[in-house]
Amino acid sequence: MTTEFIETVEEETTEEVSTSETIKARVLELYNQGTTDVLEIAGELETRPSYVASILRAANLNEDYFDLYTSTQHPMNVYSSHFIDKLRFKDAEVARDSIELIDEVYHLYEEDGDRAGQHHAMMMALVMANRARYSGKLDVARLFKAWLQDRLDEFDIDPDFDLEASESEEE
Repeated sequence: MTTEFIETVEEETTEEVSTSETIKARVLELYNQGTTDVLEIAGELETRPSYVASILRAANLNEDYFDLYTSTQHPMNVYSSHFIDKLRFKDAEVARDSIELIDEVYHLYEEDGDRAGQHHAMMMALVMANRARYSGKLDVARLFKAWLQDRLDEFDIDPDFDLEASESEEE
């Protein structure tokens, strides 16, 4: 590598870090000045809400925001406790262990007739599929997707169901 290339990379890296630190400082400043809405802060700083939320969570300022990138260490509801620090997608073998846990929780709530618990298990499979997908681990993403698709295929939905007629009855 040439010295010029290394210097360019170092400058870009330093610039990224300083930009990141500046955004972090601005997030905390806005929050401390009374702007507590994650979406509002993200809009003002032209960054992602998940990034703003992670900064606020790290500073113990906001625990209420959840999205695809919120760690399972931070439970979003009572059903989350099953998954705290237990879901992984490093490779197919690890993903299968995670899917096994999701499946156990899903069937536990199925036996109890708890649809919200089942929904949360399905949501965790979707989250893990997306995390794997956007990390470039498509083979792993397919495993989570397949489990979720199997659950969706279990739905007994009348193929002749008329959505328009149903909506007009609700009015």
